[in-house]
Amino acid sequence: MTDQTRIWTAALIVVGDEILSGRTHDKNIAQVATWLGVQGIRLREVRVVPDDMAAIIEAVNALRARNDYLFTTGGIGPTHDDITVDAVAEALGVPVVIHPEAEAMLTRYYETRGGINPARLRMARVPEGADLIPNRLSGAPGIQAGNVFLMAGVPGITAQMLDGLTGTLEGGLPLLSTTVGCWVAESEVADLLRETEKTHEGCQIGSYPFFREGKVGANFVIRSTDQAVLDAVAQVLIDGLAAIGRDSVPGGI
Repeated sequence: MTDQTRIWTAALIVVGDEILSGRTHDKNIAQVATWLGVQGIRLREVRVVPDDMAAIIEAVNALRARNDYLFTTGGIGPTHDDITVDAVAEALGVPVVIHPEAEAMLTRYYETRGGINPARLRMARVPEGADLIPNRLSGAPGIQAGNVFLMAGVPGITAQMLDGLTGTLEGGLPLLSTTVGCWVAESEVADLLRETEKTHEGCQIGSYPFFREGKVGANFVIRSTDQAVLDAVAQVLIDGLAAIGRDSVPGGI
């Protein structure tokens, strides 16, 4: 039975020179974070690394050790610079092998698309002992090696792989959130935010200031796994803002 009081954590490594150069804008961080939240898993850290073996190996070993799960996106395609599988295998201390089920999947997928070739067969390579993550979109599966999950860099394909993992990972209670907005400077409510969070165990309050229409405001995002705590904290903020003559906006501005 799942321990609902435990906080399960994950990290994400985004692999790709094209992300670091700015040529490609990453969309997977938000996608993975949202999906993990529904599974009751907190995305605690994200690292973007180049297509470099040493950098990927270092990141894999660091992040898989201090989180329950580690996800990677990018670098599992058919070209020579797709080296994530090799780097993860080296980090885990196992060889790279052709997964027979992945080879069969790719052979079927490419049967009417020009057939399998050495480049396409690269997408059947996995760290020895790994399992496959289904992908209905492009035929090439994702890979699970221990607590490391290797997924595509293309967001649409990543979404398919996440769908294939839905409900298979152990997690805790989903993190809930609500927002209270107000036309107020953060400096005016810093004490209110700090004391409210301090006196309500199991909640976090994030403050996100903005400047619009010539005025300063902020949205206060409250997070908790307990709806009752969430509602109580929101009311404390609403009352606290009213006490200093500020009207709040439930749901945010």
